[in-house]
Amino acid sequence: METIAINGQSRSGLGKKPSKDLRNDGRIPCVLYGGQDVVHFSVTLNDVKNLIYTPDFRVANLTVDGATYRCIVKDYQMHPLTSNLTHIDFLSLVDGQKVKLEVPVRTKGVSPGVKLGGKLQQKLRRVKVKTLPEEMVTELFIDISPLDLGQSLRVRDIQVPAGIELLNAPSIPVVTIEIPRALRSAAAAEAKDPKKKK
Repeated sequence: METIAINGQSRSGLGKKPSKDLRNDGRIPCVLYGGQDVVHFSVTLNDVKNLIYTPDFRVANLTVDGATYRCIVKDYQMHPLTSNLTHIDFLSLVDGQKVKLEVPVRTKGVSPGVKLGGKLQQKLRRVKVKTLPEEMVTELFIDISPLDLGQSLRVRDIQVPAGIELLNAPSIPVVTIEIPRALRSAAAAEAKDPKKKK
């Protein structure tokens, strides 16, 4: 599992003004919770960009005042106009204590529908799961090899290892093989042909 090392700077002043001062200095206010302590600290964008701006699931090794915490990004806020990060919530990973997180869904296999000219559409790219930190996975897979034209696979079809509980509704579509307009037109023309001959 890929881990990103982050060095946080502890902060004592909480509230709007100290947070604004931090942002003016190019730092992002953060909080770590879920363990024995709640830790308030700040980071730079450079520290966290590989955690936030990625489709992958990654764990952070956060160091603040000499103490190291294994954690994940639980939530973050962005400025509505500038899209700058304004706050990040981190969640401590404690062995034996279940956590909820989001992991990417990847496709595997070759779809017969794609071979026939269909277009693979992935409608759901991440799923919510509940698991113990020691059983975490960085991704889940869905096998598209049975998919023909116009068919779909749903959350219930995702391959889930032992110890992972899916929290999304089982009926939500994950991938679909869309029939391109050209193929649809050809099929429609074929269907009309026998009527024309009568």
